[in-house]
Amino acid sequence: MFMIHVSVGSPAGTYSVGSTPFFRYVVRLADVGLPLHPSDRDAIDILTAIPNALVDEDELSGNGWRVVPASSYEDWPVLEATPDRLRKALETARRVLWQHAAPAGITAREIVDVDQEIDKVLAVLARAEAAGYSVNVTYVS
Repeated sequence: MFMIHVSVGSPAGTYSVGSTPFFRYVVRLADVGLPLHPSDRDAIDILTAIPNALVDEDELSGNGWRVVPASSYEDWPVLEATPDRLRKALETARRVLWQHAAPAGITAREIVDVDQEIDKVLAVLARAEAAGYSVNVTYVS
C-alpha cells in the first residue's frame, strides 16, 4: 500500500490527510466510474484538479478554483480555491459515497474513516472562510 498525503491550508490553519481511502474515494472520486448527475460531476470537478506536489502542472481553472503552477524548484503546484467551493465538493463527494458505497467498492471501515477526514478538512475550510482566506490544496505520494 502506498501513502498519500493531501494537504489543505490557509493562513487560518492547515490539515494533512494521510488516508489512502480519502485520496482514492474523494480526491479521485470521478475516476471510480459511478453514474453521477451532471450537477454532482460539476461539484466534484475541483477534486480531480488537485495537483501532485511533485509534478509540474499547467494552469487550469474552474468555477471558484484554479491550479497555480510551481514558481520555482522550492515551490510546488497548488489548487487555490474558495473555501465554499471546496466545501461543496467535499459535501457532494460524501453524499455520493454514502449513496453508492457498494458500487464504489468502499468498505464500511473506509467510509467511516473518509467521513471523519472530511469533517477535519471542513473545519479548516470554515476557519479559512471566517477569516476571508482562500485555501491551497495539493497532494504528494
